[in-house]
Amino acid sequence: MRLYTHPACLEHRPGPGNPESPARLEAVVEAISARWPAERWQHAPAATRAQMMRVHRADLVALILDSRFRDADDTLHIDPETVLSPGSADAALHAAGAGIHAVDAVLGGQTRRAFCAVRPPGHHASPVQAMGFCLFNNIAVAAAHAIDMHGLTRVAIVDFDVHHGNGTEAIFAADARVLYLSTHQSPLFPGTGAASDVGIGNAINRPLAPQTGSGAFRGLWSGDLLPALGAFRPQIVLVSAGFDGHRRDPLADLQLDADDFAWLTGELVAIAERHACGQLVSMLEGGYDLKALQECAIAHVGALLEN
Repeated sequence: MRLYTHPACLEHRPGPGNPESPARLEAVVEAISARWPAERWQHAPAATRAQMMRVHRADLVALILDSRFRDADDTLHIDPETVLSPGSADAALHAAGAGIHAVDAVLGGQTRRAFCAVRPPGHHASPVQAMGFCLFNNIAVAAAHAIDMHGLTRVAIVDFDVHHGNGTEAIFAADARVLYLSTHQSPLFPGTGAASDVGIGNAINRPLAPQTGSGAFRGLWSGDLLPALGAFRPQIVLVSAGFDGHRRDPLADLQLDADDFAWLTGELVAIAERHACGQLVSMLEGGYDLKALQECAIAHVGALLEN
């Protein structure tokens, strides 16, 4: 098991009142470090511009990496909630770089599983647009790297964030080498991810009504999505690990607890063990109640370590 983060990820500062604050990452790293003090954190190297351009258009990459600021407190609003600050470019490169290097470590036999505690999150970023707190699509960059540099032909992306990963789905909409599976609350931002949205047969979207709890969540995964994931026989399982489905999260209305994320993580590890030599890389996405985020991160990493 490897844990990845980088101090640069704390320097993306979208401003007071933005839920996607540096405190999120501080809370996650603090909780995991306290629970497993012997586990060493790896510093995630920065991704390159060329690696970003595997999944993003050049003008979006230039916007994120080349914007200039008047001073340390200056910001650039891409939309009301997606903000660039002077430290954002470096943070975004290290966040994406964590996934790349985790994939290399897993596929290179150095470890079987990895968790990347990074920000900004990524799964809303499309080929052409940063949105929903997301600048670059970290999990998509990792998937593209697994395909282009390691020759994989069956890459699964499992997204249990409470918001639909519209950017991830859009990036791989016509790529049969990638299976995208998502449960997410609906209606909720970004308003995508209908069950009828299947891409070229490589997307499985299962919207959840507000107030959905543990029983329905687990039943849907065990009866539908997990069997589909197993039938795909993934060579690696990539996870967009958003914990904003927790019942205390302020941005959504599901009724999940940390045990639900531990359960699902264990199921994903079991499928990775059966089909992918245990190879799984998880990347932090959402989660905006700090205490709930810590509880869920511990549950998730514990299941990665113990299974």
